[in-house]
Amino acid sequence: MEKNQPDLNWEDLTFSYMPTDYNVRCTYRDGAWGPIEVSDSPEVNLSIAATCLHYGQESFEGLKAYRGKDGKVRIFRMEENAKRFIRSAEGTMMQPMPVELFCEMVRKVVKLNLRFVPPYGTGASLYIRPLEIGITARVGVKPATEYMVIMLVTPVGPYFKTGFKPMRVCISRDYDRVAPKGTGSIKVGGNYGASLVAGEKAHDLGYASLLYLDPKEKKYVDECGAANFFGVKDGTYVTPASPSILPSITNLSLRQLAEDMGLKVEQRHIPVEELSTFEEASACGTAAVCSPIAEIDDLDTGAKYVYTTTGEPGPVTTALYNKLRGIQWGEEPDEHGWCEILEED
Repeated sequence: MEKNQPDLNWEDLTFSYMPTDYNVRCTYRDGAWGPIEVSDSPEVNLSIAATCLHYGQESFEGLKAYRGKDGKVRIFRMEENAKRFIRSAEGTMMQPMPVELFCEMVRKVVKLNLRFVPPYGTGASLYIRPLEIGITARVGVKPATEYMVIMLVTPVGPYFKTGFKPMRVCISRDYDRVAPKGTGSIKVGGNYGASLVAGEKAHDLGYASLLYLDPKEKKYVDECGAANFFGVKDGTYVTPASPSILPSITNLSLRQLAEDMGLKVEQRHIPVEELSTFEEASACGTAAVCSPIAEIDDLDTGAKYVYTTTGEPGPVTTALYNKLRGIQWGEEPDEHGWCEILEED
């Protein structure tokens, strides 16, 4: 275990920002990425006319590092995050960061903050947040020529207060998450800013999240708040297919694990009426892995879709959650080579 470990109650951590020792930065200028720079400052010095502030040239990622059962630190599928980071940059006319440089920055920021990687058995992990911003001063709508990638880390607990317990979700057709053929498939801040009003309405009504329908026809299941959705029925794992859904790396992993367990996997349109046929339902993403759904209430039609009345998640969701978490914590064989074990100095 690291020396000078912070005096934290690791088991009680929430999913919130906590300052750590260092962040790392890399700037694209004059047609090339510069060296990785280490900073102990939580501040960014920006022009008041930077394109990230005015024209939304911004994207981000989220991934985690885990202190495993064997004491080693594992970083989960960072190459997939690097690829998605490139797609988000391309979608906002920013300079894509090469996969190798992205991964080098991830390794460096984790190593610099090793004392903040929560101990094994606490249920907490080190959340890694890369972001890219346009930093050129512009008052006309035009892409920047200079960009900065920053990576910060913070130790986190469960995303939802209830942890791995079924939650209540609602449907409302008054809100769209994104526009058809818009930015839904890339990870940009504007998608999340646009979701805050709907999210708060759901919370005010006592729900953990809002299940969006497709923005064009309002006929098909889209995303569950900021997470992907999947349902289980008849030995099949079903998740929506749509150009407006963010491709979740957690969902990608769960689909593979479902196949490994002998389930059939379908990625297709899910009509809202099909919600009544699922035996289990869940949201999934980096922050929570799986967030089982107890019931979905359609606020517009009055329909109620109930998946558990016992307060416990279903068996397939539980098995998938335990398997994926087991791989991340070094408790299960990493048969697909998803984790990189960090070489500690």
